[in-house]
Amino acid sequence: MDLNGVSAVISGGASGLGAATARDLAGNGATVVIADLNEEQGKSLADEIGGVFVKTDVTDEQQVQAAVDAAVATGKPLRVVVNSAGIGWAERTVNRDGNPHSLATYQKVIAINLVGTFNLMRIGAAAMAKTEPADADGARGVVINTASVAGIEGQTGQLAYSASKGGIIGMTVPAARDLSVIGVRVLTICPGIIDTPIYGTGPQAEEWKARLAAPVPFPKRLGRPDEFAHLVRSLIENDYMNGEVIRFDGGIRFQPK
Repeated sequence: MDLNGVSAVISGGASGLGAATARDLAGNGATVVIADLNEEQGKSLADEIGGVFVKTDVTDEQQVQAAVDAAVATGKPLRVVVNSAGIGWAERTVNRDGNPHSLATYQKVIAINLVGTFNLMRIGAAAMAKTEPADADGARGVVINTASVAGIEGQTGQLAYSASKGGIIGMTVPAARDLSVIGVRVLTICPGIIDTPIYGTGPQAEEWKARLAAPVPFPKRLGRPDEFAHLVRSLIENDYMNGEVIRFDGGIRFQPK
């Protein structure tokens, strides 16, 4: 899929992995719609890359539809959806005091990470279906979902997060089979530990990141958002990649805790 002259919607595009991806796709000719709740960062980045910001709660059908409509309104065919919105959560199924995991927080993580991903995927793909094919194969678009290695081998206290990310992994093949009929490919990336602003700055943050990087076989560091963005673009541009789950983790395998 050629990115030049197309539009793309990126959820969670105002920061972290989403922001890096927005910059990369825009730098390669795409008009990017940043769908995020953070208005200040989202608008600033949209201005920087010549894109569009739409305040978006990914669990809200109307707001997601508005973000997709904004991409269509650019006049560039919608060819790319990148789902990178998500939240983390750490809580044991039963804690040391004998209290059960909060049902409300479990539902919130599932709603944002899993249902939100499905919401943008389905609405975005429906808009792609209305475009003319981009090539002789009948390609109309690509959906890139962001899961996590925690969805494969989650650690202690990651029940809700792992369930949400595992659900995204589980959607990959059936979604690819469903959407291949209309010429839309579906792929899922499972990042390991990536160096995003969530870890903060300063000596303590650097010490913490060094500890996180210690189990990574090679290279012995955290992944970079720009490396994630490069992988997203590579998957978009490689037309024979479909229905795959790709680990992006430096070879790390999570221990129980």
